[in-house]
Amino acid sequence: MRRAALGGVFCITALGAQAQLAPAQRWQHLDQQADGVPGISADRAYRELLAGRTPTPVLVAVIDSGIDSVHTDLKSILWRNTREIAGNGKDDDKNGYADDVRGWSYLGGKDGRNVDVENLESTRIYAQGRARYEGKKRDDFSKKEQRSFDLYETAKTAHLQARTEATTTVQRIEGLLALIGPAADALRQRSGSAALDSAALHQAAQAQPAVPGAPQLYALVHRQQAPGAEPVLARVRAALATTKSKLETQLNPDFNGRTAVGDDPTNLKQRDYGNADSQGPDAGHGTHCAGIIGAVRTNGVGMEGVADAVRIMSVRAVPDGDERDKDIANAIRYAVDNGAQIISMSFGKDFSPHKVAVDEAMRYADKKGVLLVHAAGNDSRDLDASPNNFPSNSYLDGKTIPNLITVGASSRFNTPDLVAGFSNYGPQHVDVFAPGVAIYSTVPGGGYDLKSGTSMACPVVAGMAAVLKAYYPTLTATQLKQCILQSAVVNHTQVRKPGTKTMVDFATLSRTGGIANLYGAVQQAQQVAGK
Repeated sequence: MRRAALGGVFCITALGAQAQLAPAQRWQHLDQQADGVPGISADRAYRELLAGRTPTPVLVAVIDSGIDSVHTDLKSILWRNTREIAGNGKDDDKNGYADDVRGWSYLGGKDGRNVDVENLESTRIYAQGRARYEGKKRDDFSKKEQRSFDLYETAKTAHLQARTEATTTVQRIEGLLALIGPAADALRQRSGSAALDSAALHQAAQAQPAVPGAPQLYALVHRQQAPGAEPVLARVRAALATTKSKLETQLNPDFNGRTAVGDDPTNLKQRDYGNADSQGPDAGHGTHCAGIIGAVRTNGVGMEGVADAVRIMSVRAVPDGDERDKDIANAIRYAVDNGAQIISMSFGKDFSPHKVAVDEAMRYADKKGVLLVHAAGNDSRDLDASPNNFPSNSYLDGKTIPNLITVGASSRFNTPDLVAGFSNYGPQHVDVFAPGVAIYSTVPGGGYDLKSGTSMACPVVAGMAAVLKAYYPTLTATQLKQCILQSAVVNHTQVRKPGTKTMVDFATLSRTGGIANLYGAVQQAQQVAGK
């Protein structure tokens, strides 16, 4: 599922070429000591430790929703399969995929159609099991099948709860719009202005008698720090449309968004499906993540990625909804087989009925020396107490996945808000935190947006790993992980535990107790590599 939006998505107008970014728009690169901001100290690392050194380009695969292939800040760094001839319909390099010049999509059909929306995994499990398990008791089945029955019951509970919550949200938003929509219309008519700025709304909210709904509209504008009523109304209407769409698709057990692919979703060994459209119909999430990793640092355009010597491969496997285990396993294998040294994975879900396939792919990546970086998730959840977040950091047999880093999200404020309120946490399941709040990066159409989520923190760490591998190419995946985790800057700021008002030591929320730091990681790499 694309979860960057949880915790907030904040859009701003795209900056033009050669524009200078304010520190708040590139805060992830800053340093606590030099700049007073708990970023990853990328500026300092390049300035003090990497200047004059020559990097070797590193290939990073982004398993996501797709990447805009013509974005000015990305097109020069996107991976190109030079062994493949575009558009001839042949598998020139004999890797099993025809025309995969820019990567591959496991969400497309041979006829060029693409999947954008799929069910949540809980909905799929519920839909598939209704005929077999509904109305039955656990004792009605053999011990072997009781495990499947238990999964069905758990998924059914989650599905019905999600539907109830979404339905309630629709009703709440409709009620809000019924109040503030007419208020905005009345105020426009009274003022004779087509736009209502915050000052006009404040006056209207204070007026006696007040226009019904005006105080609530002003409160929303003030809370969101919006310039006026129109952006807020647009966001509320968009939230309503999104939630209704979720009910009609992701949470609808009779919805099947997979038909365009033409594969057998139950055949976990099948790999010859999909198409070469690695951008897809909605590449917003993947494009943003790609920019965080490696948007060109030297072109004076837009923003700077973390890594300065990187090639990015797009592997499309994450729809709007929950990704399928089969697709993720195949995406990991595709990335590994085509030379990726690091894989960025900003996705996650609560159920993984075919985790065995993903485990096998991760073992394959480990065997090939590939580092995996995964987002912790945006549910404000203690993963140690509720570890149902997949891909998890351990195999089904309980052994820790040695080549995987799990990343939580932090903010630019060394205050009680240092940990992102939406971020998952847990010292046994989250390795490290990294900048993930209001991160400015690339979006389709040549633009730039601020987005928040552990989806943003994950590519920050993937970008760090790419820097280490580029400047110290002998480092193994295990050593890259070691350098990043051992160099994390431990922080003891008292913060609000995500999802609660309880104050805790930030250092208790992850395995390292700290925030990933490129300066320190480079120092570690120098020691490990002996350079």
